[in-house]
Amino acid sequence: MAQTFIVTGAASGIGLALCQRLLNDGHNVCACDMNGDGLKTHYAQQILDKRQGLLLQTLDIRKPEQWQAVVDATIAKWQKVDVLCNVAGVLKDNWITDITVPDEVDFHFDINVKGTIYGTQSVIASMRAQGGGHIINIASLAALSPVPGLSLYSASKFAVRAYSLAAGMELAKYGIAVTTLCPDAVQTPMLDQQKEKEQAALTFSGNRTLSVQEVVEAIVTDVLKNRPLELVLPASRGVVAKVANIFPQTTGRLVGLFQKQGQKRQAKSG
Repeated sequence: MAQTFIVTGAASGIGLALCQRLLNDGHNVCACDMNGDGLKTHYAQQILDKRQGLLLQTLDIRKPEQWQAVVDATIAKWQKVDVLCNVAGVLKDNWITDITVPDEVDFHFDINVKGTIYGTQSVIASMRAQGGGHIINIASLAALSPVPGLSLYSASKFAVRAYSLAAGMELAKYGIAVTTLCPDAVQTPMLDQQKEKEQAALTFSGNRTLSVQEVVEAIVTDVLKNRPLELVLPASRGVVAKVANIFPQTTGRLVGLFQKQGQKRQAKSG
Protein backbone atom coordinates (compact mmCIF):
# COMPACT_ATOMS: atom_id res chain seq x y z
CA MET A 1 0.00 0.00 0.00
CA ALA A 2 1.30 3.44 -0.93
CA GLN A 3 2.28 5.66 1.98
CA THR A 4 2.86 9.41 2.10
CA PHE A 5 6.36 10.57 3.04
CA ILE A 6 7.99 13.91 3.81
CA VAL A 7 11.76 13.71 3.28
CA THR A 8 14.24 16.49 4.02
CA GLY A 9 17.69 16.83 2.50
CA ALA A 10 16.13 15.51 -0.71
CA ALA A 11 18.48 17.25 -3.15
CA SER A 12 21.57 15.18 -2.33
CA GLY A 13 23.01 12.17 -0.55
CA ILE A 14 20.79 9.91 1.52
CA GLY A 15 17.71 12.10 1.11
CA LEU A 16 17.89 12.04 -2.70
CA ALA A 17 18.51 8.29 -2.86
CA LEU A 18 15.69 7.64 -0.40
CA CYS A 19 13.18 9.74 -2.36
CA GLN A 20 14.06 8.03 -5.62
CA ARG A 21 13.61 4.61 -4.00
CA LEU A 22 10.28 5.55 -2.44
CA LEU A 23 8.98 6.96 -5.73
CA ASN A 24 10.07 3.82 -7.57
CA ASP A 25 8.23 1.74 -4.95
CA GLY A 26 5.03 3.67 -5.67
CA HIS A 27 4.84 5.88 -2.59
CA ASN A 28 3.83 9.54 -2.40
CA VAL A 29 6.83 11.74 -1.61
CA CYS A 30 7.09 15.36 -0.57
CA ALA A 31 10.77 16.01 -1.30
CA CYS A 32 12.14 18.99 0.64
CA ASP A 33 15.40 20.87 0.57
CA MET A 34 16.70 24.40 1.06
CA ASN A 35 18.18 24.07 -2.44
CA GLY A 36 15.10 24.56 -4.57
CA ASP A 37 17.09 24.58 -7.82
CA GLY A 38 18.73 21.31 -6.83
CA LEU A 39 15.31 19.73 -6.32
CA LYS A 40 14.17 20.81 -9.80
CA THR A 41 17.37 19.43 -11.33
CA HIS A 42 17.35 16.04 -9.62
CA TYR A 43 13.64 15.43 -10.12
CA ALA A 44 13.45 16.87 -13.64
CA GLN A 45 12.29 13.60 -15.19
CA GLN A 46 9.53 13.13 -12.63
CA ILE A 47 8.45 16.73 -13.24
CA LEU A 48 8.32 16.11 -17.01
CA ASP A 49 6.36 12.90 -16.40
CA LYS A 50 3.96 14.86 -14.14
CA ARG A 51 4.33 12.28 -11.42
CA GLN A 52 1.33 12.67 -9.13
CA GLY A 53 3.27 10.96 -6.37
CA LEU A 54 5.82 13.79 -6.12
CA LEU A 55 5.62 17.17 -4.43
CA LEU A 56 8.67 19.45 -4.30
CA GLN A 57 8.97 21.96 -1.48
CA THR A 58 11.75 24.43 -0.74
CA LEU A 59 12.25 24.21 3.01
CA ASP A 60 14.56 25.88 5.50
CA ILE A 61 14.27 23.39 8.35
CA ARG A 62 15.28 26.09 10.85
CA LYS A 63 11.95 27.88 10.35
CA PRO A 64 8.86 26.36 12.06
CA GLU A 65 6.46 28.34 9.85
CA GLN A 66 7.99 26.76 6.74
CA TRP A 67 7.60 23.34 8.29
CA GLN A 68 3.92 24.01 8.86
CA ALA A 69 3.51 25.10 5.25
CA VAL A 70 5.11 21.86 4.04
CA VAL A 71 2.87 19.72 6.25
CA ASP A 72 -0.20 21.65 5.13
CA ALA A 73 0.74 21.25 1.45
CA THR A 74 1.32 17.52 1.87
CA ILE A 75 -2.00 16.98 3.61
CA ALA A 76 -3.79 19.11 1.04
CA LYS A 77 -2.42 16.89 -1.74
CA TRP A 78 -2.67 13.45 -0.12
CA GLN A 79 -4.79 13.99 3.04
CA LYS A 80 -2.16 12.55 5.40
CA VAL A 81 1.48 12.23 6.42
CA ASP A 82 2.41 8.63 7.18
CA VAL A 83 6.17 9.01 7.54
CA LEU A 84 8.51 11.93 8.17
CA CYS A 85 12.19 11.36 7.38
CA ASN A 86 14.43 14.03 8.92
CA VAL A 87 17.53 13.45 6.80
CA ALA A 88 18.94 16.96 6.32
CA GLY A 89 22.04 17.73 8.33
CA VAL A 90 25.37 19.56 8.25
CA LEU A 91 28.92 18.99 9.42
CA LYS A 92 31.94 21.23 9.79
CA ASP A 93 35.09 19.68 11.20
CA ASN A 94 36.57 21.78 13.98
CA TRP A 95 39.24 21.62 16.66
CA ILE A 96 37.86 23.13 19.87
CA THR A 97 40.51 25.86 19.75
CA ASP A 98 39.45 26.91 16.24
CA ILE A 99 35.67 27.07 16.63
CA THR A 100 34.14 30.38 15.56
CA VAL A 101 31.50 31.48 18.05
CA PRO A 102 28.59 31.83 17.54
CA ASP A 103 28.54 31.05 13.80
CA GLU A 104 29.71 27.42 13.91
CA VAL A 105 27.72 26.65 17.05
CA ASP A 106 24.51 28.00 15.51
CA PHE A 107 25.27 26.26 12.21
CA HIS A 108 25.27 22.80 13.82
CA PHE A 109 22.54 23.24 16.40
CA ASP A 110 20.10 25.29 14.33
CA ILE A 111 20.11 22.79 11.47
CA ASN A 112 20.88 19.42 13.04
CA VAL A 113 19.01 19.81 16.32
CA LYS A 114 16.37 22.51 15.92
CA GLY A 115 15.57 21.40 12.38
CA THR A 116 14.92 17.85 13.57
CA ILE A 117 12.85 19.02 16.53
CA TYR A 118 10.78 21.46 14.47
CA GLY A 119 10.12 18.78 11.89
CA THR A 120 9.10 16.21 14.46
CA GLN A 121 6.80 18.62 16.25
CA SER A 122 5.19 19.73 12.99
CA VAL A 123 3.68 16.31 12.20
CA ILE A 124 2.58 15.16 15.66
CA ALA A 125 -0.90 16.74 15.57
CA SER A 126 -1.82 15.28 12.18
CA MET A 127 -0.39 11.86 13.05
CA ARG A 128 -2.33 11.77 16.30
CA ALA A 129 -5.52 12.75 14.47
CA GLN A 130 -5.07 9.95 11.92
CA GLY A 131 -4.25 7.38 14.61
CA GLY A 132 -0.53 6.93 14.08
CA GLY A 133 2.54 7.53 11.99
CA HIS A 134 6.30 7.10 11.86
CA ILE A 135 9.10 9.64 12.31
CA ILE A 136 12.63 8.69 11.26
CA ASN A 137 15.41 10.96 12.52
CA ILE A 138 18.94 10.54 11.18
CA ALA A 139 21.51 10.89 13.93
CA SER A 140 24.98 9.38 13.49
CA LEU A 141 27.49 6.99 15.00
CA ALA A 142 28.87 10.27 16.41
CA ALA A 143 25.72 10.39 18.56
CA LEU A 144 26.89 7.32 20.47
CA SER A 145 30.43 8.35 21.44
CA PRO A 146 32.15 11.77 21.39
CA VAL A 147 34.34 12.44 18.36
CA PRO A 148 37.37 14.73 18.90
CA GLY A 149 37.76 16.96 15.86
CA LEU A 150 33.99 16.92 15.25
CA SER A 151 32.93 18.20 18.65
CA LEU A 152 30.01 20.38 17.53
CA TYR A 153 28.71 17.83 15.06
CA SER A 154 28.96 15.06 17.64
CA ALA A 155 27.29 17.20 20.30
CA SER A 156 24.45 18.12 17.94
CA LYS A 157 23.87 14.49 17.00
CA PHE A 158 23.92 13.46 20.69
CA ALA A 159 21.09 15.97 21.10
CA VAL A 160 19.20 14.59 18.08
CA ARG A 161 19.46 11.07 19.50
CA ALA A 162 18.42 12.07 23.02
CA TYR A 163 15.41 14.04 21.80
CA SER A 164 14.37 11.33 19.35
CA LEU A 165 14.58 8.51 21.88
CA ALA A 166 12.54 10.52 24.38
CA ALA A 167 10.01 11.39 21.67
CA GLY A 168 9.69 7.74 20.71
CA MET A 169 8.97 6.74 24.28
CA GLU A 170 6.39 9.51 24.72
CA LEU A 171 4.59 9.16 21.40
CA ALA A 172 4.23 5.37 21.33
CA LYS A 173 0.91 5.59 23.16
CA TYR A 174 -0.50 7.54 20.19
CA GLY A 175 0.61 4.94 17.66
CA ILE A 176 3.48 7.16 16.52
CA ALA A 177 6.85 5.44 16.23
CA VAL A 178 10.07 7.44 16.32
CA THR A 179 13.17 5.71 14.99
CA THR A 180 16.65 7.10 15.56
CA LEU A 181 18.97 5.92 12.78
CA CYS A 182 22.69 6.10 13.60
CA PRO A 183 24.84 5.26 10.56
CA ASP A 184 28.61 5.18 10.47
CA ALA A 185 30.34 7.25 7.76
CA VAL A 186 28.32 7.25 4.54
CA GLN A 187 29.70 8.00 1.07
CA THR A 188 28.01 11.37 0.48
CA PRO A 189 29.16 14.90 -0.41
CA MET A 190 29.40 15.53 3.36
CA LEU A 191 32.01 12.78 3.63
CA ASP A 192 33.95 14.01 0.60
CA GLN A 193 34.62 17.35 2.29
CA GLN A 194 36.34 15.53 5.18
CA LYS A 195 38.80 13.42 3.19
CA GLU A 196 41.80 15.71 3.58
CA LYS A 197 40.97 17.10 7.03
CA GLU A 198 43.11 15.98 9.98
CA GLN A 199 40.25 16.89 12.31
CA ALA A 200 38.00 14.30 10.63
CA ALA A 201 40.39 11.36 10.86
CA LEU A 202 38.17 9.43 13.30
CA THR A 203 35.36 9.47 10.73
CA PHE A 204 37.48 7.11 8.63
CA SER A 205 38.57 4.79 11.46
CA GLY A 206 36.09 2.06 10.50
CA ASN A 207 36.85 -0.77 8.08
CA ARG A 208 34.79 0.85 5.31
CA THR A 209 32.23 3.54 4.55
CA LEU A 210 28.57 2.78 3.98
CA SER A 211 26.91 3.49 0.65
CA VAL A 212 23.74 5.58 0.49
CA GLN A 213 22.03 2.51 -0.96
CA GLU A 214 22.83 0.53 2.19
CA VAL A 215 21.27 3.22 4.37
CA VAL A 216 18.21 3.46 2.13
CA GLU A 217 17.80 -0.32 2.13
CA ALA A 218 17.91 -0.34 5.94
CA ILE A 219 15.21 2.34 6.02
CA VAL A 220 12.79 0.70 3.56
CA THR A 221 13.21 -2.77 5.02
CA ASP A 222 14.10 -2.85 8.70
CA VAL A 223 13.06 0.64 9.84
CA LEU A 224 9.73 0.95 8.03
CA LYS A 225 8.69 -2.64 8.69
CA ASN A 226 9.85 -3.06 12.29
CA ARG A 227 9.70 0.56 13.51
CA PRO A 228 12.58 0.15 16.02
CA LEU A 229 13.34 2.84 18.57
CA GLU A 230 16.94 2.88 17.35
CA LEU A 231 18.98 1.27 14.59
CA VAL A 232 22.77 1.52 14.29
CA LEU A 233 24.59 0.81 11.01
CA PRO A 234 26.61 -1.32 11.11
CA ALA A 235 25.63 -2.92 14.41
CA SER A 236 29.22 -3.93 15.21
CA ARG A 237 30.47 -0.34 15.10
CA GLY A 238 27.56 0.67 17.29
CA VAL A 239 28.68 -1.75 20.00
CA VAL A 240 32.21 -0.33 19.88
CA ALA A 241 30.92 3.25 20.07
CA LYS A 242 28.60 2.56 22.99
CA VAL A 243 31.33 0.79 24.95
CA ALA A 244 33.70 3.69 24.24
CA ASN A 245 31.08 6.07 25.62
CA ILE A 246 30.79 4.08 28.85
CA PHE A 247 34.54 4.30 29.49
CA PRO A 248 35.59 7.76 28.26
CA GLN A 249 38.77 7.86 30.35
CA THR A 250 40.08 4.68 28.75
CA THR A 251 38.82 5.66 25.32
CA GLY A 252 40.61 9.00 25.55
CA ARG A 253 43.93 7.21 25.88
CA LEU A 254 43.27 5.29 22.65
CA VAL A 255 42.12 8.19 20.49
CA GLY A 256 45.57 8.65 18.98
CA LEU A 257 45.64 5.07 17.71
CA PHE A 258 42.22 5.38 16.10
CA GLN A 259 43.19 8.72 14.54
CA LYS A 260 46.29 7.16 12.93
CA GLN A 261 44.14 4.36 11.57
CA GLY A 262 41.70 6.90 10.19
CA GLN A 263 44.47 8.97 8.61
CA LYS A 264 45.73 5.93 6.69
CA ARG A 265 42.25 5.28 5.33
CA GLN A 266 41.79 8.96 4.52
CA ALA A 267 44.93 8.81 2.39
CA LYS A 268 43.62 5.75 0.53
CA SER A 269 40.19 7.31 0.00
CA GLY A 270 41.71 10.45 -1.48
